[in-house]
Formats: sequence, C-alpha cells, structure tokens
Amino acid sequence: MQTIADARATTTVGHLWLTDFRCLTDIDLEIGPGLTVLHGANAQGKTSLLEAVGWVARARSFRGVSDAMLVRNGADVAIIRAEVVTGERAQLFEAELRTAGKNRILCNRQAVTRARDLLGLLRVTVFAPDDLALVKDGPAVRREYLDELLAMVSARYDAARSDFERVLKQRNALLRGGVRDDEARTTLDVFDEQLVAAATELVRGRLRLVERLAPAIDRAYQVLAADTRPVRATYIAEWSEQPCDENVESDLRDALARRRRAEIERGTTLVGPHRDEWRLTINGLDARQQASQGEQRTLALSLRLAGHEIVGELTGTSPVLLLDDVFSELDAHRADALVANLPTGQTLVTTAGVIPPGVVAERRLTVVSGRVT
Repeated sequence: MQTIADARATTTVGHLWLTDFRCLTDIDLEIGPGLTVLHGANAQGKTSLLEAVGWVARARSFRGVSDAMLVRNGADVAIIRAEVVTGERAQLFEAELRTAGKNRILCNRQAVTRARDLLGLLRVTVFAPDDLALVKDGPAVRREYLDELLAMVSARYDAARSDFERVLKQRNALLRGGVRDDEARTTLDVFDEQLVAAATELVRGRLRLVERLAPAIDRAYQVLAADTRPVRATYIAEWSEQPCDENVESDLRDALARRRRAEIERGTTLVGPHRDEWRLTINGLDARQQASQGEQRTLALSLRLAGHEIVGELTGTSPVLLLDDVFSELDAHRADALVANLPTGQTLVTTAGVIPPGVVAERRLTVVSGRVT
C-alpha cells in the first residue's frame, strides 16, 4: 500500500434525498462541508440519517441489519439519493432498497451491479456507542474492522476477501461431506491452492495495514486519555510457527499440509485468516480482558481515529466522519479531547443531549418524528 498524495482532496455529501428510509418519509437536506449537528430526542431519526450516508459509501447498513429492514413499515421501496462532491466534481448516487427482490443502484445514471464498483465514491468513518465491541468482543470483530479499512483503501483487498470466503465455504462443504477417495483429495488440493492465493493477499494487506495503524492508535489513545502508557497491537496467526511476516504464502501452504488430517477428522478448515487475532494491549495488559470499560471505550475511539487517519493518508481523500451519540458515552475530559482532535472535513454529529462547548457547528438541525428542521 502506498500513499496516493500528500495533499488530500475533500469529499462531501452535498445533498441528501430520502424517501421511506426507516422513519424518514421525505427528506430533502443540503449538508454543509463542515460540522453539522443533528439534535433531537431518541427514536426520531437522527441515526437513520447517518445510516443513509453510510449506505451510500458501503451499500449496506453500518448497524448490521438487512436492507429490507431499512424500508419504512408499510412501504415496499426506500429511496436514497445523494450528491457526492469531490473538488469540482459532483456525482449522483441513487439506490432503491426493496423489501422483496434485488436492490437497484445507479451512479451518474449508470447501473452498478457490485458494491465494489462504488469504491472511492464516498468513504465514511463511523463512531457509534457499540464501538466498545471492537475491544471487548472476540477476534471476529477486529478482523472485520481491518478488512473494512482495507476495502476502503483498495478494491483488490475486498476481492481477495470475497474470494477467500467463497473458497472457504466450498472447502468446508467438502470436508463436512468426508474426504474418502482420490477424487475428493484432488478437489481438496485444488481448494488448498485457491485458499492460499486469496488468503495470502488478504493477510499481507492486513499486516501492512496493522504496521501503519499501530503507532496511530498509540498516539490517539495518549491524546484522548491523557495517558502515556503504551498501546500495542499485534497480529497473531496460529497457523504460522513464527511471528507472521511476509512469508505468508509458504507458511499457509505448510500449515495446510500439517493440519490436513485434523481438518478431515473435524470436517472444517483450521488454517487461514478467518481464525486470526489482532491483540490490543495497554501497558502490556490484554485490553479485552484486563482494561477498565473507560479504557476500552477510549481505545475503541482511538481505533476509529487511527483508521480515519490512515485511510486518508493512503487514498489522498479523508472520509466523511459520522459521530452517532458518542459524547453521551464519554466523560468531560475525553469528550473535550475528542473535540480538540476531530479531523478536518465533513462531520455529522447526532445528540439527544448537550454538545461539548468546543464543538463549532456550521449547521444545527433538529430531527423530530422523521422530519428535519
């Protein structure tokens, strides 16, 4: 991965139109290039506005729900339209999300058949209360965090991940069915080579990303927590008999050979990046098991800030920042520190309470019953 440019472009959502998206029946909203505050009581539609912006970037909800759940109750289709502006260039994104059947996505009036083809149109960084799971939950959440960042950086990593998941599914089906004859063993050999190719690309991407992320996470944590204790991030692959490095391809192939009998007996794939861990420590102690909840929340914020920084460096374009009710989860010191270190660029903030005094908003909007004023 190489930095595209030192001088970053600015990408913003200039205008957002929504119809029957969640509780938002009819939204026509101009969004400024700076910081916009969306204020209102709970369950009024604030987070849904951020979710719609996130859908433009990812073609899926950052809240982890199906597209059918995004369609307003009683409607058959939800519509998202957005004007995405980069420098002097404006592009039009349009999507129809259906309760039944396939979605329809257009970019500049041209049909989009794969979410991967939208890469680079808009990138977002989402801060949300459930980010605590990045630290507290199991390895799968941290793998997902790394792979999402990789997908924002380059389509090749998204493709490698898709290829790996496809081969893994096919390989596991073969192992579950039993490998009892030469034909099955030959098929397993083919799957092994396909798995090694896709996994090598994905793991190498993760390793390079982690190398850049680690110092950025440490810096962000020290700023947010006013704490000089070091934060470390270590990538751990149990299939590698030594610290995971660039010899990924040969290590994977050797591990598959060593564990083939165990995989056949257990009927599942035991080697690959789907089992890897990214371990976070604070002053040498495991952050998942031994950090306080305040330390874990600060570390989760640090992960988001670091990811935002690195994606901007690698792509030359800073993501749009979406802050969903984050300040209600922070004490005064951490809230002030976050405000003081918010990245430049377009930012949307939701709150049901008081925004810290250091927040200088370009626009303040009120959201009530799915309407914005």
